Amino acid sequence: MLGFGAAPIGNLYTAVTDDEAMQAIGSALGEGIRYFDTAPYYGYGLSESRLGLGLRGVRRDSIRISTKVGRRIYEDASRQPGQEGFAVAGRKAEFDYSRDGVMRSFESSLQRLGTDHVDILLLHDIGRLTHGDNHPAMLRQALDEALPAMAELKSSGACGAIGIGVNEEDIAVELMPLFPLDCVMLAGRYTLLEQHASQRIMQEAQARNVGVLVAGPYSSGLMSDAQRPGSTYNYAPVQPEVLQRAQRIYAICAEHDVDVGAAALQFPLAHPAVASVVAGMRNAEEAISASLRYRAEVPVELWQQLRAEGLLQDWARRS
Repeated sequence: MLGFGAAPIGNLYTAVTDDEAMQAIGSALGEGIRYFDTAPYYGYGLSESRLGLGLRGVRRDSIRISTKVGRRIYEDASRQPGQEGFAVAGRKAEFDYSRDGVMRSFESSLQRLGTDHVDILLLHDIGRLTHGDNHPAMLRQALDEALPAMAELKSSGACGAIGIGVNEEDIAVELMPLFPLDCVMLAGRYTLLEQHASQRIMQEAQARNVGVLVAGPYSSGLMSDAQRPGSTYNYAPVQPEVLQRAQRIYAICAEHDVDVGAAALQFPLAHPAVASVVAGMRNAEEAISASLRYRAEVPVELWQQLRAEGLLQDWARRS
């Protein structure tokens, strides 16, 4: 299943007009996309508000929505656009894994989205890479307060499933045995470009029947253009060795007359643990492009050559 990643319509990196955001959502719906992922952090509520407006009038039982908890949004007149990557002024986000923080964040999300429930609720950005030396304390609070609060919301019917949304392997592997999760959203770690940091997650998820939602399939822009690699990877300037790997993947895709973006979107879905791939969509063109890539024909010989050249891990499942 292809999902609509709504971070870009929260003014990720550059501003998006309301019209562009509505056209992106409308085009996605027109292309048959029915899963939409957002978070309070994306534009400090802007992504959720725009998504709620764009989905107004759509039968609620015909779509799936996921959002996240773990941060609270506050007004702050001193905040300038772009301080955390979002071109939004006057707001800020702070981590809050307390029970009260989760409940307040969730209620605010429902109001912005214009719905009485979400299908998936994810705990956002737990992990050592994010929290550094504070990780043990944050993990303890997540286990004692945030995740039990999310489980309560699931029991009440306010959300259909719970999980975590992260971009690092270790925390997912650490947390799955400690708390019953339905899913893990993994950003940027199981992609056409990179699989080495996801093998343990996939094994643990399969063993525990936890669905994996793969986000960031274009490797933060490096693999999004149809003609050549981009200049960023992991939200930073790409390193020469990574760029060289990307260039070889582009060359092989060109030999098989395949758009790299199509291969990037379709690759994760062949793994039995993966339930969805979520791609960011900023405007109508990106939504239509993602849909076309999702449906494009990709020959089996492409996957075979990538594996033969060591560009796909042997364990990564691809027919």
